[in-house]
Amino acid sequence: MKAVIKVGGSRAAWWKNHMSDLLPEMDVFLADEDYDRDDIEYAIVWLPEPGWLKTFPNLRCIVSIGAGIDHVLRDPELPQDVPIIRTTGTDLSVRMREYVSLHVLRLHRRLPEVEAAQSVREWRQIVEPPAHARKIGIMGLGNLGADCARTLATIGFDVAGWARSEKSIDGVTCFSGDKSRAEFLRRSEILVCMLPLTPATEGILNAELFAELPEGAKVINVARGQHLVEADLLQALDSGQIGAATLDVFHQEPLPDDHPFWDHPDILVTPHIASLIDPVAGGERIADNLKRFIVGETVEDLVTPGKGY
Repeated sequence: MKAVIKVGGSRAAWWKNHMSDLLPEMDVFLADEDYDRDDIEYAIVWLPEPGWLKTFPNLRCIVSIGAGIDHVLRDPELPQDVPIIRTTGTDLSVRMREYVSLHVLRLHRRLPEVEAAQSVREWRQIVEPPAHARKIGIMGLGNLGADCARTLATIGFDVAGWARSEKSIDGVTCFSGDKSRAEFLRRSEILVCMLPLTPATEGILNAELFAELPEGAKVINVARGQHLVEADLLQALDSGQIGAATLDVFHQEPLPDDHPFWDHPDILVTPHIASLIDPVAGGERIADNLKRFIVGETVEDLVTPGKGY
């Protein structure tokens, strides 16, 4: 059995060594090494360039080094009959709910204003309503979105969630489908985008959506940069329709030095750190999933070919 790893940056060699240790029965190659493409059955990837995966005629499975698979699905030449395994794990859920809770609380308690007051030595006491009087909206109720919704409800927030299909989560008011989206948005004082990136959700954070939120609402995006129409957010911030934004994902990463988000007083930029995969634990999850796949056991992280996320 042979596998190829496609991952950028200086950690490529580390990934090869790590996966070779975890899968001793498998020959593991880096993408730029010498190997016979006909022999490759498994591809472990992050951000493969379009058309690369189709060059392996005997590919049995694609593994995403991360929970999201949109970076694979955006390949217009992707082999449609090859299953994809996403990489999940409890550490990803923990990291995401830490980040979302932190930044919801930061905006709820208006910490940017407290920090601004400190910078000019102003003793400014800001009294906010308690959590149960603050309405939070989670767009996207997959594993991570549902987990964050439950966590925020446990803290005491009035939490609602919206998804394409019906969901049921204890302590969370659930909305579904296009008909209920406006009602969901009207009650969302702090909106968190956790949607999968699909053709239907690309650009969903736009002027039309912002206009349906309460005036001064706050926005947090931890999904994908392509969900956001950047010019619409800047305009909504300038008009006051949106009060502040916390952004962890962007159209181009790293964010260019001259991008207006860097200097905007009402935008917090974080460098795609909400739920970074732990390489050691992630590699162990990948190895376990591949072992199960090879012997025909159930793989919980397996995505059926043709599913859009």
